[in-house]
Amino acid sequence: MDNYDKNASKLKVMGHPVRLQILDMLRYGEVCVCHIENALNKRQSYISQQLMTLRDAGVVESRKDGLQVYYWLADEQVSDLLHLLHGTLETDAVETLEGCNCPSCSMILIT
Repeated sequence: MDNYDKNASKLKVMGHPVRLQILDMLRYGEVCVCHIENALNKRQSYISQQLMTLRDAGVVESRKDGLQVYYWLADEQVSDLLHLLHGTLETDAVETLEGCNCPSCSMILIT
């Protein structure tokens, strides 16, 4: 029964539209919070709240680099579930966003 409880909890956490969008972004790899904010056009506090829920559930992990906080998928099962829901990734890279000042977008736009 323990395994069913864990899986049910994981699915419950994933069952929120914004969290699902965040997780889908993280399939591409590590992404900073400011990039997620810009991509979803949501306030930082709201995105942080959703990321905290995902982190507390063990679905994502984070690291801090200066002022930037980066998140990535920590659970291979979640990646597999996202693959079933959304299909294969169309590209290997995080989408570059116009107006996003995150390090990923800045480095891509400079080169």
